[in-house]
Amino acid sequence: MRKFILSILFCALPLLASAQVKFGFLSYSQALQSMPDYALAKENLAKLEEQFETEMKRAEEEFNKKYEEFLEGQQEFAVSIRNKRQSELQELMQKNMAFKQEARRLLKNAEADAMKPLHEKLKAVLAKVGQQRGLAFILNTDGDALPYVDPAQGEDVTEVINRELSK
Repeated sequence: MRKFILSILFCALPLLASAQVKFGFLSYSQALQSMPDYALAKENLAKLEEQFETEMKRAEEEFNKKYEEFLEGQQEFAVSIRNKRQSELQELMQKNMAFKQEARRLLKNAEADAMKPLHEKLKAVLAKVGQQRGLAFILNTDGDALPYVDPAQGEDVTEVINRELSK
């Protein structure tokens, strides 16, 4: 991402030298987090994650209980019963691992689904503000992608974007 931004800047340097190009900059993540629906989306995701965590903990406790019972009685079990119980434990462990992987996948998808309308709204607001202010582009300052901006050359649009998002 950083290389991409730098390549855009290097391509834009000749334009900047020959004409006065206006650009804006902001922290995309800060703007996203300032949206009223962001807190609700994060709260819903946290509830979903808590449900998955509770179920994973329950499954783990069930496995541990059965494993302890197996360890306590394995000396007394006939070979066929011991083998059956070992198979059951292994199957249970595999199911638990599969559930954890599926839970991670579902949480990731739920987060993407919850954040998609927020990203779309933010992009629409960025386009609107950029056009209204006559900006050629708006740069994201997150992750040290833009360590320095001359305020005389660019405009910090954070407050404008936050006002638009709160409407």
